[in-house]
Amino acid sequence: MSPLQILSAQGTPSGELELTPSLAAQEIKPHLIHEVVTQELAARRSGSASTKTRADVRGGGAKPWKQKGTGRARQGSIRSPQWVGGGVVFGPHPRTFGGKVNRKVQLQAWRGALKAHVERGSMAVVEVLGWDAPSTKIASAFLAKTPEGLQARPLLVVVDALDSSVAKSFRNIRDVYVLESWELETVDVMAARSLLVERAAWDRLAAIGEPRSPAGEASE
Repeated sequence: MSPLQILSAQGTPSGELELTPSLAAQEIKPHLIHEVVTQELAARRSGSASTKTRADVRGGGAKPWKQKGTGRARQGSIRSPQWVGGGVVFGPHPRTFGGKVNRKVQLQAWRGALKAHVERGSMAVVEVLGWDAPSTKIASAFLAKTPEGLQARPLLVVVDALDSSVAKSFRNIRDVYVLESWELETVDVMAARSLLVERAAWDRLAAIGEPRSPAGEASE
């Protein structure tokens, strides 16, 4: 397995980072990743489509004509589905599309997605860049010096805060997307062809699902 590289503020490799025990031991299971990605995409759907049934539309209280003697088909309301302006049969109503996936499955898919990037060398952790002001020019120069595995696009940059100078520097570059660590999901990891993660954000992500010691701290 390829090591997880650490990049300096100039974009060049400066060391390697050891994976957490759970992440290092995780087997990549495509069927679990597919299940979780499908659920996350479904959960993002608004589910706001709505139609009115014949009970919801206005009017139609009176019978349009008498039951017999007219030679026409019997009708009870002008708001029946066959009438213009009538209700809709079996139309969509507000609903939730997201299903339930067990937490253990979510964790395995999450770790598997990250490990897949690590194994193919398309992921790196960057130390504190320390940019005082946002600069797309500096961010572009930084990406130009990164290893070959990070040259694939789209590139996802995971930061600790969206209002930081680092986030503002990357967000205007084409095919480069910026997300905060707390909103990152498995589908985001799989959609990106390369990942660049801030060290503070990586420490938070790597600790997800790790066993805790009695004192409440992550075990080594």
